[in-house]
Amino acid sequence: MSALPTFAFESTAEDVATALADNIRGKNVLITGTSLNGIGFEAARVIAKHANLVVITGYNAERLKLSEDAIKKDIPSANVRRLTLDLSSLAAVRKAAAEVNAYPEPTIDVVVHNAAAAVAGFKLSADGYESQIATGHLGPFLFTKLIAPKLLSAKSTARVVYVSSGAHAFGPGVTLDLLRKPDESKYTPVGAYAETKAAEILTAIELSRRSDGKILGFSLHPGVILTNINTAQDSIPVMQSIGILTADGKPNTKDWQWKTMAQGAATTVAAAFDPRIASSPGAYLDDSKIATDTVAEHSKDPVAAQKLWDVTEEILGEKFVF
Repeated sequence: MSALPTFAFESTAEDVATALADNIRGKNVLITGTSLNGIGFEAARVIAKHANLVVITGYNAERLKLSEDAIKKDIPSANVRRLTLDLSSLAAVRKAAAEVNAYPEPTIDVVVHNAAAAVAGFKLSADGYESQIATGHLGPFLFTKLIAPKLLSAKSTARVVYVSSGAHAFGPGVTLDLLRKPDESKYTPVGAYAETKAAEILTAIELSRRSDGKILGFSLHPGVILTNINTAQDSIPVMQSIGILTADGKPNTKDWQWKTMAQGAATTVAAAFDPRIASSPGAYLDDSKIATDTVAEHSKDPVAAQKLWDVTEEILGEKFVF
C-alpha cells in the first residue's frame, strides 16, 4: 500500500475518504446528525462510497429521508439505513439503541457523534436536563453504552468519534453544574456550548482509557463552517454576539478563517478511519491531524475525565461495562 498523504486545512472529506478507502471498505458506520447542509451529511455521503453500511440518524424522519435520497442519488450503490434518534430524550435513545442491537450485522465499527442542539436560549430536555448537554453528552454517552456489544464485536478496534470544537476553550471546562442542576439564571448559550464540547473531548479520553483500548475514542475540531446549526434562527444572535457572524448575519471572514462544508467534514473522516492515529487513543484532531497539544488544560485533565464519567453514570443509572 502506498504511503498515506498528509492532510491539511484545505483537505476535503472526499480527499480523505478516497485516501482511506481501504480502511473504510467493509465497515459498518453510524453517524448522528446527518441533515442536509451539515457536516454529518457530507461525512456520511463520502463514507457511503466505500463502507459496507452507513446508518444515518436524526430526530426528524422526513429530513432523514431527504438525506438518504440525496446520498443514494449521488451514490446509487450506497447501503444507507435510516435510524430515528432524538439524542435529547433518554427514552428515544434507548429505543434507537435497541433497534441497532437488533440489526443483522454483528458489528458497528465506527460511531460518529456529530449531532448538536441549537446554541440558543435556555431549554430543558424531556428528562429535565439542559438541552445542549443532553444532546451533546448525556444522549451520546447512553447510546454508546447501550450499543457497546456491537462495538466490542468489531474485528478491528471500533472507534467512537466526537465532533467537538475549538470553542471548548471558551469556558472553564466541565463544571458539572450544567449536568446536575441546570440553572437558567446562570445560563449562557456559549457557556453551555463550551462545556458540552469540553465534555465530548473528556469522554473520548476516558472511553479509550476505561475500555483499555478495546474501543478508541477520538474528538475533533471541524473548523469554522456555515452549517445549519449556526444559521438557525435562534442561533444567529448568539453567533453575532461572539463575532462568528456579522451584524447582517453573514460569515465574519475578517476575524475567522472559514472552511467549506466539504473541508469541515474532512477531520471527521480522518478521526474515524486514519490508521496512523490508532496508537494515540483519546487524541483530538484539527485539520485532519492530531492536535491534542491545542486542547485547553481543563479538557485533557485525566482527573476531570474520570469525574465526568462517574457523574454521568450516576445521573443515568447506567454502568458502562467493557
